[in-house]
Amino acid sequence: MSHQARIEHLLSEAYKRRLDDVELALLAESDDTRALTSLAAELRDQGHLNRVSYSPKVFIPLTHLCRDVCHYCTFAQVPRKLKAPYLTPEEVLKIAQDGAQAGCKEALFTLGDKPELRYKAARDGLKELRQDSTLAYLRDMAKLVFEETGLFPHLNPGLMNAAELAELRTVSISMGIMLETASDRLAEKGMPHHGSPDKIPARRLETIRLAGEARVPFTSGILIGIGETRRERIEALLALRNSHESHGHIQEIIIQNFRAKPDTLMANAPEPDLNELLWTLALARIIFGSNMNIQAPPNLSPGLLEQILDAGINDWGGVSPVTPDYVNPEAPWPHLTQLTDETAKSGKLLMERLALYPEYVTDLYSWVDPALASHVLRAVDGAGYPRTESWAPGMVGEPPSLDLARVIGIPGRKVRESLETVLTKAKSGAGLDEAELVQLLGARGDDFSYVCQAADQLRREVVGDEVTYCVNRNINYTNICYFKCQFCAFSKGKMSENLRGRPYDLTHEEIMRRTREAWERGASEVCLQGGIHPEYTGQTYLDICRAIKQAAPDMHIHAFSPLEVWQGAKTLDMNLNEFLGQLKVAGLGTLPGTAAEILDDEVRARLCPDKINTAQWLEVMETAHDQGFNTTATIMCGHIEQYQHVARHLLRIRDLQARTGGFTEFVILPFVHMEAPIYLKGKARPGPSFREAVLIHAVARLALHPHFRNIQASWTKLGHDGVRACLQSGVNDLGGTLMNETITRAAGASHGQETSAVEMEQIISSIGRTARQRSTTYGEVSALQKQRSFSAVELQPLIYTAAKKYDRTKPKRVLVRPGLEAEEKLGSQDII
Repeated sequence: MSHQARIEHLLSEAYKRRLDDVELALLAESDDTRALTSLAAELRDQGHLNRVSYSPKVFIPLTHLCRDVCHYCTFAQVPRKLKAPYLTPEEVLKIAQDGAQAGCKEALFTLGDKPELRYKAARDGLKELRQDSTLAYLRDMAKLVFEETGLFPHLNPGLMNAAELAELRTVSISMGIMLETASDRLAEKGMPHHGSPDKIPARRLETIRLAGEARVPFTSGILIGIGETRRERIEALLALRNSHESHGHIQEIIIQNFRAKPDTLMANAPEPDLNELLWTLALARIIFGSNMNIQAPPNLSPGLLEQILDAGINDWGGVSPVTPDYVNPEAPWPHLTQLTDETAKSGKLLMERLALYPEYVTDLYSWVDPALASHVLRAVDGAGYPRTESWAPGMVGEPPSLDLARVIGIPGRKVRESLETVLTKAKSGAGLDEAELVQLLGARGDDFSYVCQAADQLRREVVGDEVTYCVNRNINYTNICYFKCQFCAFSKGKMSENLRGRPYDLTHEEIMRRTREAWERGASEVCLQGGIHPEYTGQTYLDICRAIKQAAPDMHIHAFSPLEVWQGAKTLDMNLNEFLGQLKVAGLGTLPGTAAEILDDEVRARLCPDKINTAQWLEVMETAHDQGFNTTATIMCGHIEQYQHVARHLLRIRDLQARTGGFTEFVILPFVHMEAPIYLKGKARPGPSFREAVLIHAVARLALHPHFRNIQASWTKLGHDGVRACLQSGVNDLGGTLMNETITRAAGASHGQETSAVEMEQIISSIGRTARQRSTTYGEVSALQKQRSFSAVELQPLIYTAAKKYDRTKPKRVLVRPGLEAEEKLGSQDII
């Protein structure tokens, strides 16, 4: 095989597998920049789709003093040229506050390497600040900035030992040091790093290695055009790859092109041309593969951003609306609008990120100090990107605007071919796999609009323009529960959880009174759920059904999640079939599909470890369907799960429905965080973003087709404006009027206890759709009940019967905890 043929072979192999060092050295002999960049762009798209990120940052130059004398640097200054050796705490805080007000997320601390080892002025400055070292001062300032402004610190402190890394890790979410080069030759006399002890490659690589051992998300990269050869560039990149493959800690590789600066020893040195930059960017992508973040600073190559994007990068680095690039002060940051437009020219969507990349957010507690991790979790969406809105499920107020009607196909607006393929497959009913569903759940920009439009088109084809709702009443018979679901703010158990409200246990008389009142107000259904009271048995649920039927014989009973069914059967020493049969005789009509949360035991192990597991939930539902019961299916999203967990949930629901056909609808329940214990402990996100909340309804429509006709949005979580958006994204049902909504309100939601039939019809007609009041199973309701629902009077005050104290003289009964009783359980690891 000829030399050129071998290179061409490696180009084809690089898309399929990791090339080793020898192969990469051979590939680096190629001068075909176009072929290299084409491959690099394909690899980038494989790992990052249409996303290109940047970090809105504020640049804090803690000190310009440095013990190194790099021949190209203007950041480092001698003491006589500086007003003071260090910024004061007041100056640091003012810069950070300006950045926070401008919408920055990152505080980038840049400083010279240990200047106190060279300059008396630095030692005196530290003494005046009552600090032992520059790094100790950096620690205190990073802590100050985070506590006062909420900006997340990223630190570039230079060389560090293990102890210094460990200490700085407690006040930052990421750090970095540019390797620049792996060549000792550049430190020889007459070369740019001569006289700079901190630029010895082995020392910098040692810091990078120690950062990996300390689990510090790390930035590194190379500087090109300072006298190195192409082979030396490749050697530096391979050294970084070797370190990353040992520890997994390098979150981005920066390829920075040298810019000659006046008043430096390299003022007249030639700068690398565009071809050199593109060649190096492409090789960096090929070396590190599709998933690494490859970055090129946009201010160093004005007018060339489209070519740089086409060379395989996926990140522009930090861009500041407030401070200059103190390392390259001659190169102003591009305006964000310009950067957005330039990125869009290459068919990419510009997105904000944190200083911590999304891949590291998804394994947060492994990479970030717990004191900072909880704040990161509250700042991100399900993919690990920053939330750019203050909206959360349950909040009153107008939700963010979403361009659901954005026209796709006109210049500047396009979607990826791979997305078109997935949507075509979904609409055919063929069924999507986990990876395809994850792709849909991550849709943004034009892709987001297109997914929502596709889902709504499918909704129109399947159910037309009719929107249904049910007039019902929620009756939560007790708020006492011995289970330890970490998302629940409704049930009352351990006082240590500090949950609000007094414990109650409704009498049959009150349940019957509420049922009669609901019937008189036009309800066709009562929906019953509650906590799992430690003294409840299956007989309790049977007696409740009989009491309701005594009060209103024609009222449909929609009651008891799979958890109540499982617990009820166990307490009566029955199998599921037997107990469900008794419930049917007692008057139960259908079952709600709650207690599902996320049907993936990796999540349930932390979210609700003692609750029924995934297999048990599915078993109850399949058994109920076999008994002739219809049920709903639900998902609760936006807490600790990731998109792959949502995808698995959808697939499991779809598979069961394909077998039984027993589900009437799929209900999306966005997590309401305000009073949820898991959120208050800093262990959960504050629900989905509005984009995510709307998108999951669209994805559900596509994922569950053709087995589900009805996709339901929850007004208690999303509000009236929120469900309007969902109705334009594949939804055709708004659930029940509820009359007494308490569970979501206990979690902190503020959308009220009832949306009346009149209000339901107004919501539906406001977007040009046709309303239909339905029964629980989507049949018709009587004319009399409809009439009553539109002229309902005010509800009577509720009566809450205080819970009785336990009779401690009775023999203790073993409580049913199905999740803990399962033979196979996953460990309780952190999932975000």
